[in-house]
Amino acid sequence: MEFSKFAASRRTTRDFLPKPVDDSLLQQLLTDGLTAPSWSNTRPFMVAVATGDVRDAISADLLDRWSYAAGLRSGSFGDKLRFFFTPKAWPLSDYFMTNKYPAALLKRSQRVGRELYTMLGVARGDKKARDAQWAKNYEFFGAPTVVFVFIHKKLGVFAANDAGLFAENFMLSAHAHGLGTCAQGAVALWPAAVRKHFDVPKDYKMIYGIAVGYASDAAVNGFGAHRIEPEEIQISSL
Repeated sequence: MEFSKFAASRRTTRDFLPKPVDDSLLQQLLTDGLTAPSWSNTRPFMVAVATGDVRDAISADLLDRWSYAAGLRSGSFGDKLRFFFTPKAWPLSDYFMTNKYPAALLKRSQRVGRELYTMLGVARGDKKARDAQWAKNYEFFGAPTVVFVFIHKKLGVFAANDAGLFAENFMLSAHAHGLGTCAQGAVALWPAAVRKHFDVPKDYKMIYGIAVGYASDAAVNGFGAHRIEPEEIQISSL
């Protein structure tokens, strides 16, 4: 029961304090992440940890790229034109990230988006405000540390599964140590912004990032996404 309460108390952090995370603590989180099961114990993933000047440089780069992408989404004709003539702004992610959600799953995504943006006071039709909120992804919501997760391209879904198991242990450990985390798929749109700062092996592809730090007392950190019931994922017997 204690674990159930603890797991249920974890929330995504979307506003961090600037207080740095001690390196010895970060190493403990990584160690705890590596206690997760893995396909034949291969651990087909690697991480790049960004702090300080490297973290800031990646953030500035991502924000610059996003400024062009936001122009494509909600800017003038000139803004849209600038996007097409700025190759660095093209979202060349290592994995295709624009698949449409199946109808049954789309409802879940729409619900959390509607509830979160309503809490933040961002109107559905206010594209500028939505773009400004999305830009906070590239500020890592103020987190002083970001862990970028890469998986081996030859193990495909198995590598992604192992990375997910690692990430869950990592984030639960952070929660146990009084830290907040935010898993960020948004940063994977431009892996080049990260690769330029790390010697990433060519066979490893970026899948997402995890912002890590101490949560502020901002109201958004109290937001709780709706959690479905077990019955909704159980397959009926024939």
